[in-house]
Amino acid sequence: MSSRTATRKTKKEKPSLMYWKEGFFDYQTLFITIVLVVFGVMMVYSASSYRAVMDGSPDYYYALKQGGIALGGFAVMYILSGINYKHYINIALVAMAAALLGCAAVLIMGVASHGAVRWITIGGIAVQPSEFLKPAIIVFVARVCTLQEEWLENFKELGKVLAIPLVGVVLVAKENLSTGIVCFGTAAIIIFVAAKDVKPIFCWCILGVLGGILLIALEGYRGGRIEAWLSPETSEKGYQTMQSLYAIGSGGLFGKGLGNSIQKTGFLPESHNDMIFSVVCEELGLFGALAVMALFVMLLFRFKYIADNSPNKFAAYMVVGVMAQIAIQLIINIGVVTNTLPPTGVTLPFISYGGSSILATLIEIGLVLSVSRQIKPYE
Repeated sequence: MSSRTATRKTKKEKPSLMYWKEGFFDYQTLFITIVLVVFGVMMVYSASSYRAVMDGSPDYYYALKQGGIALGGFAVMYILSGINYKHYINIALVAMAAALLGCAAVLIMGVASHGAVRWITIGGIAVQPSEFLKPAIIVFVARVCTLQEEWLENFKELGKVLAIPLVGVVLVAKENLSTGIVCFGTAAIIIFVAAKDVKPIFCWCILGVLGGILLIALEGYRGGRIEAWLSPETSEKGYQTMQSLYAIGSGGLFGKGLGNSIQKTGFLPESHNDMIFSVVCEELGLFGALAVMALFVMLLFRFKYIADNSPNKFAAYMVVGVMAQIAIQLIINIGVVTNTLPPTGVTLPFISYGGSSILATLIEIGLVLSVSRQIKPYE
């Protein structure tokens, strides 16, 4: 009888695969996410309608695509939120391997767009593997920091933690340095939170900065972006920056009104992609821009709450990784739009046009909500 009882207890201790009706569900995170995504589709429509018509498509062409992918992303997010987060530690290696293969495939059979090779075509659909490297790195680094904590205290051993993510960063940085920076920064912040001694990760960050400088020096066009940042008025590559600043300045306090942007009508390149925040500023003014940033701050605080109340280290590190990645990307995108940082191609999470970007971000939200289901807020 005692052996049977022990067997039953052992079975009960194994984590269930799904828990649809168990635990706490963070509806605040879900609500903020829905608001940001819906607002993003609305702004994509406003910012892309002129270009769509000029291309011979209906004015809602880009918004319809973005909305369709977002709906699929919400379905994926909901499924991931219902999976017991403890199982993600077991698939971290598989997810990382798949992401690395996708990034390597770009170098072999990548499709060029706007002068950069970042996409591969699968069944006629363009996919950007570097976007899916972000959640893969988050889960992988969270796993290693949980299972091999002793590696974080030594510079050489920490190299083992960073070795595989650095392969992905190098593969991505060749054509997309900004995304490489986001990936490396996300991994570094997870390790910073997990490590007792932060000196080793600071040393690796210094090496990362030196590597970024080397990549800028090796590619002449990246040096031109530095020049455009410092002197946009006189630089040959400062046109986009100047148009972005014109859009922001002309928006004033309350903006010109939704849909009334002038810069999106052929003046501002990538108005519905990387530079969409400048259209937000032009149409909705400073008030609208601050409201958008407030939503992101609220979302980041929800992540902090979930991380602080996570049931174990792996869950906390995973949520910290999502929080870090979205925060870094938000800072870089707004910094570029306002000419605080050099021009680079980083999307504004949830809002910029891009199927791979919105899908990868909603996958990350699914991971966070999966952890939130294990929180017991009243204890």
